[in-house]
Amino acid sequence: MQNELIAFTLSVFTGFFAIMNPIANVPIFSSLVEDADKETKRKISRKATSIAFLIVFLFVLLGKFIFELFGITIPAFKITGGILIFFVGFEMLQSKRSAVKHLKETAFDENIAISPLAIPILAGPGTIVTAMNFVSSGSYVRISIVIAVFALMCILTHWAFQLGDKIVLRVGKNVITVIGKIMGLIIAIIGTTMIIEGIKVSFDL
Repeated sequence: MQNELIAFTLSVFTGFFAIMNPIANVPIFSSLVEDADKETKRKISRKATSIAFLIVFLFVLLGKFIFELFGITIPAFKITGGILIFFVGFEMLQSKRSAVKHLKETAFDENIAISPLAIPILAGPGTIVTAMNFVSSGSYVRISIVIAVFALMCILTHWAFQLGDKIVLRVGKNVITVIGKIMGLIIAIIGTTMIIEGIKVSFDL
């Protein structure tokens, strides 16, 4: 039993790390908050990870009920989430300075922390569906493990975001820009993949 729980914990950690890799998200975070001061960046990071944790926590506990209450299907969830993720990636590829980047004129910590950082980058459809899949057995022990592991991932992500400036200084802005575009492409591809998976499940292909 103990070996099973250890294996399950490692599986959950690997699954979450793959889908919300803290290191891979650093260029995204740095790109979105490049004009903010250190304190604002810290607030945005803390708020984004806290909201991401709350969202996944609620879905882990109430996911099936929420889906049934609003008549939401997994395919529709994946397709909508995929479109949102694709849009974020597309804007990064275009290097657009959207409304979320006008730091001096908007309450940008509230805007960016919630979207696109918390939703859909950190707590997107992929993360939520992954969490719900891990707790499908309904075991309270497994539910607790999933919640604890995701909390750890949020902490790791927050730390990675805090070290973002040092990483940018060491690597250089030009390289970060290139990495940001690459990440934008990857995010757009992930969004497209989610849309395709949603369509496949919808039509049972």
